[in-house]
Amino acid sequence: MAIQILNGLVYGSLLYVLSVGLVLIFGLRRVVNFAHGGMFMIGGYVGYTVSATAGFGAGVLVSVLAMAVFGVLLDRFVFRQLQDHDPIVTVLVTFGILLVLEDVAKTVWGNEMLSLPMPQALSGVVMLGDTGFPVYRLFVVGVAIVVALGLGLWLRCSRAGLFVRAASVDPVTTGMQGVNTERLSAIVVGVGIGLAGLAGTVSAPLLALAPSIGASIVIDAFIVVVTGGLTSFTGAFIAAMLIGQVHNWGVAFVPAAASLIPLLLMVCVLIWRPQGFGKNAA
Repeated sequence: MAIQILNGLVYGSLLYVLSVGLVLIFGLRRVVNFAHGGMFMIGGYVGYTVSATAGFGAGVLVSVLAMAVFGVLLDRFVFRQLQDHDPIVTVLVTFGILLVLEDVAKTVWGNEMLSLPMPQALSGVVMLGDTGFPVYRLFVVGVAIVVALGLGLWLRCSRAGLFVRAASVDPVTTGMQGVNTERLSAIVVGVGIGLAGLAGTVSAPLLALAPSIGASIVIDAFIVVVTGGLTSFTGAFIAAMLIGQVHNWGVAFVPAAASLIPLLLMVCVLIWRPQGFGKNAA
C-alpha cells in the first residue's frame, strides 16, 4: 500500500509542476492554454536531445530556458494579440498550436516512442521494508516541493511577486500604479511554460516520449486546475496530489475506468464546491 501511495505522489508531483504553469498563465492573462501539453511534450524532447550529449542536468536546464523563451514569444505574438477577443478564439488558437507542435515533434523526432535514460546518480533504490522504491521517483516528488516552495516565496516575498498577485486581481488598477503589466505578463507566461518544459524533461525517464503525450496529459492537468481552483496555487497542489492518488489506484484496481475516475472526481468537486479547493491566487 505504501508503494501505491508513493507512486500516486510521483504522478501527482508531475501534474503539479505542469498544472501550476496553467494557473500562473490563467491568473494573469486569463488564457485557457490548451497548447500547454504541447510545451510539456516539446520540453521533454528538448531535454532528451540535450541529455544525450551533455547530461541530464544540462537537459533540464536547456529545456526550461528554451521553453521559457518560447513562452515569452508566445505571450508577445499570440496571447497579447488575443486578449480582447472572445475566449473561444483563444481556445481554438491554442489548440491549433498544440496540433502544430505535435507535427513538429513528428518531423524532428519521429513517431516512435523514446525514453530518456535515468541519470546514474539517481538510479538507485530506497528500501521500504522488503520492497525497493526508485530514488528517481523520490527526486520527482522533491522537484515538485521545490517548485511549490519557490513559487510561494517568489509570490509572497518579492516585489515582482507582489505585482503578479496584484495584477491577477485587477490588472487595470495595477497598471495605473505604474506597473508594466505587459512585461509582467511575458515574465509570468515564460515562467509557466518553462515549468511545462521542466515537467516534460523530468517525466521523460518515467513516461515514454511520443508526439501524442502532450494531448493526453494536459487533460489531467486541466482537471487539476479546475478541481483546485483556476487561480489557486495551493488548490492546484492539493488537487494534483489527490488526482495522482486517484489515477494511480484506478490504474491498479480498475484499469478500464482509470481515465474516467479523475473526471468523475472533478464533476463531484464542481457540484459540491464550484470554486475548487483554493480561494485565490495566493
